[in-house]
Amino acid sequence: MFNELKQKVRENFDKMAKDPHLFYVTVDRDKVWELYLSGFEDSEERQHHNCNACKSFLRQYAGIVAIRDNKVVSMWDDIEVPGFEKSVQSIRRYIHSLPITDIFYNEFRKCGTDKNFDMVRQVEWTHFYIELPDKFVVKRDIDAKRGEKRTNKETLKRALDEISVETVETVLDLIRQNSLYRGKEHEDVLATFLETKLQYATVPVELRDNYCWVASMTHRHITSIRNSVIGTLLVDLEETSDLDGAVTRYERKVAPANYKRPTALATPRMIEEAKKKLEELDLMDSLERRLATERDLNVEDILFTDKSSSVTDVFKEMSKGTLVNPKSFSKVEEVGIEDFIAKILPTAKVVELLVENPHLANLVSLVTSKEKDAKGLFKWGNNFSWSYTGGITDSIKERVKAAGGDVSGVLRFSIQWNEDGSSIVDLDAHAMEPGKSGEHIYFADYKGKKTPSSGMLDVDMIRPSSVGVENITWSDKSKMKEGVYKFWINNYDGRRHNGVKAQIEADGVVYDFAYNKHFTGDVAIATVEYSKAKGFVVKSELEVNSSISSKEKWNIKTCTFVRVKKIMLSPNHWEKPVGNKHYMFFLEDCISDEDARPFFNEFLKDEFTEHRKVFEILGSKLRIEHTKDQLSGLGFSETQRNSILCRVTGSFQRMIRINF
Repeated sequence: MFNELKQKVRENFDKMAKDPHLFYVTVDRDKVWELYLSGFEDSEERQHHNCNACKSFLRQYAGIVAIRDNKVVSMWDDIEVPGFEKSVQSIRRYIHSLPITDIFYNEFRKCGTDKNFDMVRQVEWTHFYIELPDKFVVKRDIDAKRGEKRTNKETLKRALDEISVETVETVLDLIRQNSLYRGKEHEDVLATFLETKLQYATVPVELRDNYCWVASMTHRHITSIRNSVIGTLLVDLEETSDLDGAVTRYERKVAPANYKRPTALATPRMIEEAKKKLEELDLMDSLERRLATERDLNVEDILFTDKSSSVTDVFKEMSKGTLVNPKSFSKVEEVGIEDFIAKILPTAKVVELLVENPHLANLVSLVTSKEKDAKGLFKWGNNFSWSYTGGITDSIKERVKAAGGDVSGVLRFSIQWNEDGSSIVDLDAHAMEPGKSGEHIYFADYKGKKTPSSGMLDVDMIRPSSVGVENITWSDKSKMKEGVYKFWINNYDGRRHNGVKAQIEADGVVYDFAYNKHFTGDVAIATVEYSKAKGFVVKSELEVNSSISSKEKWNIKTCTFVRVKKIMLSPNHWEKPVGNKHYMFFLEDCISDEDARPFFNEFLKDEFTEHRKVFEILGSKLRIEHTKDQLSGLGFSETQRNSILCRVTGSFQRMIRINF
């Protein structure tokens, strides 16, 4: 009966060997032999089959399998031989329970011992035995070849798991409309990958590993797609819905410096899909947005309205444009913003802000829907939103978050530069932890890995062509050393630049810093002393510049007093408070010349989360018509420490520094 079993095993293998590839599941060598012997209940019969030649075969070759329709096929399938049923069934069940670990190659053509003659007993014994076609025989570097195939399979599977059909189709659309530099070179690879991805999506999860083994052999040219230059674009798009930014980063790697993209990045397919989705949600009217005006406001939402007379208007015109040094005032009251609103605004007729250079980052515009009765998009009960200069919600913090940085730590040091895109320079954030053995956190040592004190650099940018940010954060106060933490910025390659901003957040309190001059080498920003008793104490290291340097933006000239038209809370706090509060001072003659962003994803209702990519693309593409009739001015977030000098005129005039 054994010869019948041997023959059926060999016939099964010969059928499998017609496939272009065979694979291997790693068996426990002792277990597979025990399973074979355990099928014989009689001890004498078990001893009869306890053969070293068969044992060696099972230990080495029992795990050879093929893949058909993404399912494993073994030599032990569909075999019924009297006396061997239990042994075969146990081995078959065991083989099918194991994952494929390697492609199958062997150094020798003959596997096992076909037969041998026992001189003592004068008996010829037969054993499990197969012969391999030449395609499965590898004489040299067999481990290297197996390793290469394993790597190909794993990298392909990772790409299939992490890169979506939508992302591949987007890049193919860009290539087909000639919007991607040298994109045609990658079209065939992407098309094959897309076809493979679509098939992969139809395969049951438990069989996808098998699919990837076959696909990695069939389409070897797509196995490394994730690690190729076009793969960096796919991964970038998958991690962020910033299409323009992702393509710019791709082109920075492959395109010459003078390359200009011939067509826009919003493909017809993307536009059509977005439109279809928005029509389903009945949101088309809601996307039509414009800059808000005073006529759009309800009286109950306004904290202050300018009550100036014709006399004060005359004095206003006389003093307009006069540069003011904020240190020239000897008597200045310090008032928190909530006390300012509750105790000072009710009797104020005129409020003027002394706008300084750092305040230009706080310029903000109020935005609303064109259709008054449009369906609401936001988490709050009105159609108003706001857009800060540069199209961000909370400046540095939001840019860091968008770049993948952690902004939720107990201590954070972030830097931002190249806001106008005029200087491609590499600035680096540095931090030194306390003590002689304190860890130096910067791009060389703690990028992506934590110090024992939980500190880490998690965002590092090298010569960005647009706004650059870097971020160092500590996540666990219980692990932090007591002592002084030092923070500075280094100009890595010494190139010319227009200054830098920095931000330190300690236990939820935000401190902003600005260094508005070019520097080479290092510039110290601040120190933070930490103790368990007192918490964090932040001290600036920047030198005070006594000279007055005026800038102009949005028709506002810094180092001058500017009249306030309206004071309001951000729209998310007009009714039931939702999210962070912003205090908004809309200024006279403040006119934004930027493209205000119609909305941000973080403003949207939770029901739109599944459509975030559509909204992100729309938010970056939709444009709001420029008009002089607008509500623009300065906005201050409750999450960021800031201050501004304010001249208030009521029954008498007083100079107040408002602290946020």
